Amino acid sequence: MRDAGVHPGAWWLWALGLGTAATRTTNPLLLALLLTVSAYVVTTCRPDTPWSRSYGAFLKLALAVLLVRLLFAVVLGSPIPGTHVLVTLPEVPLPHWAQGIRLGGRVTAEGLLFAAYDALRLGTLLVCVGAANALASPTRLLKTLPGALYETGVAVVVALTFAPNLVADVQRLRAARRLRGRPDRGVRGLLQVGLPVLEGALERSVALAAAMDARGYGRTADVPAPVRRTTAALTLGGLLGVCAGTYGLLTAAGGGYGLPVLLAGLAAALAGLRLGGRRTPRTRYRPDRWTVRACLVAGSGAAVAALLTLAASADPAALHPGVVPLTAPALPLWPAAAVLLGLLPAFTAPAGRAEPTGSARSAGPAVRAEPADSAEPPEFAGSVKPSKASRPPKSSPSEEPPS
Repeated sequence: MRDAGVHPGAWWLWALGLGTAATRTTNPLLLALLLTVSAYVVTTCRPDTPWSRSYGAFLKLALAVLLVRLLFAVVLGSPIPGTHVLVTLPEVPLPHWAQGIRLGGRVTAEGLLFAAYDALRLGTLLVCVGAANALASPTRLLKTLPGALYETGVAVVVALTFAPNLVADVQRLRAARRLRGRPDRGVRGLLQVGLPVLEGALERSVALAAAMDARGYGRTADVPAPVRRTTAALTLGGLLGVCAGTYGLLTAAGGGYGLPVLLAGLAAALAGLRLGGRRTPRTRYRPDRWTVRACLVAGSGAAVAALLTLAASADPAALHPGVVPLTAPALPLWPAAAVLLGLLPAFTAPAGRAEPTGSARSAGPAVRAEPADSAEPPEFAGSVKPSKASRPPKSSPSEEPPS
């Protein structure tokens, strides 16, 4: 039986849980621990597929975000007052209508440290999204969406697979240029690699559009007008209820009505999605099921997010260390232990393996079982059957043995 692995939705819930935990703290030690947890799980559990190689690209994107944020803090200044001046840049005078914006001037250690904490939090969130892209199969994730969101899901999945395919094309072309002895770095190498990558992306888009049209994507069934109006009302009303309930939970004045409105909005939105699924009748081939391992993976990410949220409300000073005065951050113990719960998928999820392709799924068994007393041995793929010339000659019944 084919091992389908962990449900792709479980990987996204795990990654979003780590990302939610990252938004609740600016402690660089906790953020570095979240990065380590995500990197270890991705290294242990990712399959050997093109989209699994996108994790390195997200790491580089997070590093670029960190450098750009520090550059802005140096050039535009920081709102954090500081006394440890590192360098003083020439300040450009600006008109009166640009008050509050500064170009140049003093660069303090407190301002740079505050910018680094803020950028590290955003970079950690990007890396968590990259971990979900590297671990979850986009095609399997698309199969789990309800029918009402299927067309939107197709667009989202195509957009999500753009970055991994782009990274795979760049790596392939750079390797080919290195084998031919041509430069693959610098501005010249980037320009000579960019055009083939763009051409490959356009060809892949045209081929994808043709394949989707041949398979009937976008075709809907006839639904009565009252059902369509009811679906639109339930979906729109449910989304408005979710927004109002979330706002009530985030404000002090809406604590009494926030949760009931949120639950009512979720129920109405789910009912609208259920009715909307009638417009796109389709079947699922080998649907992914929520197994115990998938529940453990999703539960570990949710536990990390919940515990970090509680820690941020119970001890905000530990999760948001100050930079004025300039002090080294400390590692809070039980929030760090809560982050380590995110390592659970590395021990419960299967090891990384290649995703079965469509031809491999549809192909039958390669070897057909033969009875033990068969006159001819089974022919396996790749085996050599003895030719007629190499077989011993059979004696005819009419031939007499030599005297």
